[in-house]
Amino acid sequence: MKTTRYSTSRQKSCQPCSNAKAKCDRKATSCSRCALRGLACTYSQASLSGGSRLSLDSTPEPNVAIAPATTQKTSSLAGESTTCIQPGVTSLDGLVSPASTTNLAEDTSRSAHHQRQHQVTSHTTRGGGSAALQIDFKFSHVDLVCPINANDIQNRWLKPYIEVAVLLEQTAKTLSPSITAFTDRILKSYAAIAVRGGGGHRGSIPPFLHPVHVLHTLPNTPPLATCLSLIRSCEKPLPGSEGVLVEVLQREMNKFYEQYGHNNTCDDDDDDDSAAQLLAAFQAYLVYTLVLHYRLGKYAFLRQQAIMMHLQELACACSARGLVCSAEQDGGAQGSRPRWETWIVAETKRRTLYTMYLLDNMLTAKEGLPTFLGTELRGLPAPAGKALWQASARDEWEKAYNLHLAEWYPEGGGLCIDELWAIPADMDEAGVVERRRRVDRWLEGVDEFGMMMYAVTSCTHGG
Repeated sequence: MKTTRYSTSRQKSCQPCSNAKAKCDRKATSCSRCALRGLACTYSQASLSGGSRLSLDSTPEPNVAIAPATTQKTSSLAGESTTCIQPGVTSLDGLVSPASTTNLAEDTSRSAHHQRQHQVTSHTTRGGGSAALQIDFKFSHVDLVCPINANDIQNRWLKPYIEVAVLLEQTAKTLSPSITAFTDRILKSYAAIAVRGGGGHRGSIPPFLHPVHVLHTLPNTPPLATCLSLIRSCEKPLPGSEGVLVEVLQREMNKFYEQYGHNNTCDDDDDDDSAAQLLAAFQAYLVYTLVLHYRLGKYAFLRQQAIMMHLQELACACSARGLVCSAEQDGGAQGSRPRWETWIVAETKRRTLYTMYLLDNMLTAKEGLPTFLGTELRGLPAPAGKALWQASARDEWEKAYNLHLAEWYPEGGGLCIDELWAIPADMDEAGVVERRRRVDRWLEGVDEFGMMMYAVTSCTHGG
């Protein structure tokens, strides 16, 4: 039968664009939309038969549906023995034969390899316009310092359980049921965003991950790359597969905790790579914890104390490598501008750390245990404003940072996280007025994450 113009042009889009009902430019190797989002640009069999072209080195998307509890032993990403899951369907689109089998770790490894081969060097502007070419991203040699005692972070999990916390002059705080419920809902949304996203574009990752950083470092950071692939299976798991998912996620958590959890020293020989892997491990462990708690909680039988202890050890190791740009040190009194990449790493580290503290407070309050002020974080910058965090090009960020310096440098630096805490009892009236003025100025430019932090701290501490 003669092929009509309707049948030959029935599907002009790749599979991911078709599923999203988005326009596809069908570029060679990978369309722009898939490249931007770190997706595998594949075409359905119907599209192929109509004359569409499939990239030779494209791979199925890592979003898999897992069938119940069929396992065998095989090699994992690290070459260790692990459980192989044999699903009935290995793609949500049903493009793979039901007889095929998939090992989640190996599938993730292939996806990461595909991303390395096609590392994206462009990203869209905030208004969704054309991509701006960025070929000079260098997330190595970031100049960071740690102005706090990071060791206090890894001991935080002990405070609710020991009376010696009082002797150490820890400041207890009371979280109302309403603010605990609010924090719980916010963190639950972060888990949902992570599960439903998995790419490097803005809007598909939790707000403590920076989209530009994820986009340009994900192929070289296995802990986070594996995490964002595996958790996609948690969105709509097949009935009976939840226990297997829990086992897979917990195995990955244990694997890279053992590798990175105790690495809180700096080695000049491999400092750049190890620091990047530590940050990825910290962020991945936090994402796994959120997903296990909010998506698989009734199947996961969480060892909450052990998981939070490991998470805080990773936070300590990561923080020891630096939380503040050298140019930001002393409240920004140097009046200089750091490299964009250095600032991105510092800001995403701090946001991840603040998110972990929110989770710790919420879980502790739910257990009816006392919660304590994170005095060890005193002096760290409060979450940056929207113009800085959401800048999509280097010149856009530099202009925003110059404005930030002009506004805050004369005052000795931007707002610190402890300025959102309770006003000290010995602060005079002029000091109270000045602090509130600074907080009001900060609030003028914050994004959703900063506003959430203000809501939590304001309802907790007043002021």
